[in-house]
Amino acid sequence: MLLQEKNAEHLGEEVAAENRREQEELLMAEAEKDAADSRDERQEETQAEKDKIVDESKSGVEEKKEKEEKEEQETVALPHPQIDLSQAKLADFDYVMNHFFILDSNTETNAGQISGTRFLEEDMSIKQDSSVPQILIYHTHSQETFSDSREGETEDTIVGVGNYLTDILEKNYGYKVIHVTDAFDIMGGELDRSKAYDYARSSIEKVLEENPTVEVVIDLHRDGVPDDRHLVTEINGKQTAQILFYNGLSYTVNQGAVSYLPNPYIEDNLAFSFQLEYQAAQYYPQFYRGIYLAGLRYNLHLRPRALLLEAGAQTNTVEEVRNAMEPFADILNRVLKGSDKEG
Repeated sequence: MLLQEKNAEHLGEEVAAENRREQEELLMAEAEKDAADSRDERQEETQAEKDKIVDESKSGVEEKKEKEEKEEQETVALPHPQIDLSQAKLADFDYVMNHFFILDSNTETNAGQISGTRFLEEDMSIKQDSSVPQILIYHTHSQETFSDSREGETEDTIVGVGNYLTDILEKNYGYKVIHVTDAFDIMGGELDRSKAYDYARSSIEKVLEENPTVEVVIDLHRDGVPDDRHLVTEINGKQTAQILFYNGLSYTVNQGAVSYLPNPYIEDNLAFSFQLEYQAAQYYPQFYRGIYLAGLRYNLHLRPRALLLEAGAQTNTVEEVRNAMEPFADILNRVLKGSDKEG
């Protein structure tokens, strides 16, 4: 029987969640080791940046100046990577897999498919035109909620988070965004995700046909993790949910290439996710959890710049996940502008 888009590695299932958790812990351990090795150097660089911003000694107005410096840092992000982002390291398959990717046990990859340096060479930028829609946001699982979501309140669901991301991208960055809020996981008034990816694909394909200027497609989710796990960090003084990128390889260990789920854009999808995570590694190093590589397609064939984004999980608050949209919009804009690709 043919596999469905929703299978044993379906988002939120306990086995996949535990697998991600174990591999993320390994990834974080590697990052912490690298961070410790280069801490002194980073501290010197950070101090030099602070000295440049505040080029006078503190006096009786020290508290005021510290407040002004903090406000400036909140509006102008400065690179402060905690892992080695040199070309040599990014060309190392094992290093890139350990620091950027999480591999599901049901799929495989290799150095021919995964290359940090090659991914950075891909042109993921777009020519911005605010007169036409260029970004589309939708939710295969529209009913996903959070720890303090109020029942029946759309703004407290992942759809509400999508509304907030849409506002940021339009008001702060000047993009025209289509936000599809249809419920693809409700059938007959009941939650049913068995064909959600099929229903979403059919609907989104029509939207894309009607709006050929759309170049970026984001399927916005929240993850499912054990109830004792809280995916949160602090960014600009705000409690912020961490994010995970989810990529399908259309390849499983048991079946090999999944021929009925073709995706001509696997390389582009991977490059897009990698460039986003590369930006996060520079500017928000505690923000990202990794790029999860799974065996199916997840509708990422709809565009070269298609993305499945997991923002937080069911254990996060609505505010924490909304806060995550601010740094995410920043790194998305950096990639679409083609900035900082050389670190």
